Amino acid sequence: MQQIASLLDVFMSSVTPILPGIAHHAHRLVLGSFVLSGALLASFAIYSLFFRFVLRRTIAPTHPSILRHFRKPALGLFFIAATMLAVPAFGISDHLYGILEHVLHILFILCTAWLLFAAVYAIEDILMRRYDISAANNLRARSVRTQMAVMRRLALGFIGLLAIGLVLYTFNNTRLWQYGVGLLASAGLASLALAAAAKSTVSNLLAGIQIAFTEPIRIDDVVIVEGQWGRIEEITTAYVVVCIWNLQRLIVPLSYFIEHPFQNWTRTSANLMGNFYIYADYTCPIEPLREELTRVLKSTPLWDGKVNVLQVTDLFQQTMQIRALMSAADSSKLWDLRCLVRERMIDFLQKNYPHCLPKQRLSELQNAPWEQINEHLPEQFQQAPPQPHG
Repeated sequence: MQQIASLLDVFMSSVTPILPGIAHHAHRLVLGSFVLSGALLASFAIYSLFFRFVLRRTIAPTHPSILRHFRKPALGLFFIAATMLAVPAFGISDHLYGILEHVLHILFILCTAWLLFAAVYAIEDILMRRYDISAANNLRARSVRTQMAVMRRLALGFIGLLAIGLVLYTFNNTRLWQYGVGLLASAGLASLALAAAAKSTVSNLLAGIQIAFTEPIRIDDVVIVEGQWGRIEEITTAYVVVCIWNLQRLIVPLSYFIEHPFQNWTRTSANLMGNFYIYADYTCPIEPLREELTRVLKSTPLWDGKVNVLQVTDLFQQTMQIRALMSAADSSKLWDLRCLVRERMIDFLQKNYPHCLPKQRLSELQNAPWEQINEHLPEQFQQAPPQPHG
């Protein structure tokens, strides 16, 4: 018993001097936790008041994307700011306080960059809602969307680089900066090789900026690239996605549209004019065909009511060439309209003027040379010229 009592005396004598320090730190910990909890609750209350009651009733009904994009980064900023205000209440050492403050500053910079990203996407959504690309006259909408697609990527890249630079700037270590400068200086040859390797990437980036302002192509433009008909579906910082007629995607580098010729059917307007040819005999009357073309065009909503022309454009040895011109609001309607009118006109000729369909007159071949006759016969029916008697 005496040994136990002596051990207790030794323990109490060793613990008693540090009890005030433990009590002091416990008091600071409780106080800091209370201040941090109060700051977080206050920041959440301000956030809820601003976003759930002010923005939801004023901006959200007309621009819901603003609330959707800004909600999470704004909440993160409120919580980080509240934590930065509450950290001094813990009474921690200067070294530990410096580390926490540095980490919170980095998080604040990253969260601010996140908020700027959200602002870029919100502006893009507002412009996309204002400029409807599905409208009939969508030239202005396609122009704005094309510029926004390129500018959004450039803005996101600039904000990202700025955020990385600010994060690095928080490291006030001269030795770190000296190492970085020395590394950059020693990488001179490597940078030249990298620049040569990245020539196509840089050219595509510059081509994207040029396309955004000069607008040789826009989103939803109808183009013919490498013999393929399609629509511009997406413009990135490196390539263009063309959705061709069979729903396959053609990936084309941006620089292609600066360095190579291509067809853009909707450069100035979505309205297009198309044609097709009818080859008929010389005995075919033109006026009934012209009246039938007008009747067919007026009977379909595919026609925009602007162009309706039928003319004899050329004469051949056996037939005459009749060209029909028509117009439509866009390329898809024009394709369907041409197919429809072509079918109706062929049907009209078959029913009313079957004798005017193209044919080969045998009277023209009676006195023709054998070579000319063979040109009009299938290969299995071609004959050798007769041999002279001698």
